[in-house]
Amino acid sequence: QLVESGGGLVQPGGSLTLSCVASGFTVDRYAIMWFRQAPGKEREGVSCLDRHQSHPHYADSVNGRFTISRDSALDMVHLQMNKLKVEDTAVYHCAAADVCDNWLTRSSFDYWGQGTQVEVSS
Repeated sequence: QLVESGGGLVQPGGSLTLSCVASGFTVDRYAIMWFRQAPGKEREGVSCLDRHQSHPHYADSVNGRFTISRDSALDMVHLQMNKLKVEDTAVYHCAAADVCDNWLTRSSFDYWGQGTQVEVSS
């Protein structure tokens, strides 16, 4: 399973770092994606990093503000979120799959985490 952490309440313009860690398998062997879902809205892809870390992918809404990275020593994936906006408020989930291909629209994953709440509010 995947477990997310690092969510919380932050003011607009602030920063948070989310982490995703696996139990029972190695994160390094998978492409890791972040998705988010706000109340009453559809799930939205945020970012994807493939196994070889050759090219991170970002949704247009977060490009330039969010950074996805791996910590191979700790076998974790992080999502650094800067310049947060009210519209970034959502439950953030990490997911594992074989590749990042079609990551924005895919509906099946090898693993899916329960999510961590991010609230951006003044």
